[in-house]
Amino acid sequence: MPRVIHFEVHADQPERAIKFYQNVFGWKVDKWPGPMDYWMIKTGEENEPGIDGAITPRDQSNTTVNTISVDSVDKYLTKVLASGGKVIQPKGPIPGVGYFAACTDSEGNLFGLMQSDPNVS
Repeated sequence: MPRVIHFEVHADQPERAIKFYQNVFGWKVDKWPGPMDYWMIKTGEENEPGIDGAITPRDQSNTTVNTISVDSVDKYLTKVLASGGKVIQPKGPIPGVGYFAACTDSEGNLFGLMQSDPNVS
């Protein structure tokens, strides 16, 4: 069964959001080395329950976005559409990570689909 593996906090001022989450929760935040402004959040130790996330500049989203791990983005995009959801961002590569697509559910809630594949370039 696919699980939530990542969350994104969208921020008008990412640096301000980084300070907030570091000060309030003690989360460790580091700039992602990829081609966009994206800061990875470590929320705890790997042997503890929970997930890690990221802070990204706000674009369209005014909410936290959960990303769900799937074995095939294509397969789940078909399921999303058949169940009344919409594809907001088509499947695309994230080099060294895998494939990602953004969708909304039947109620308009935004979420991501991630297919891991470290060989994607």
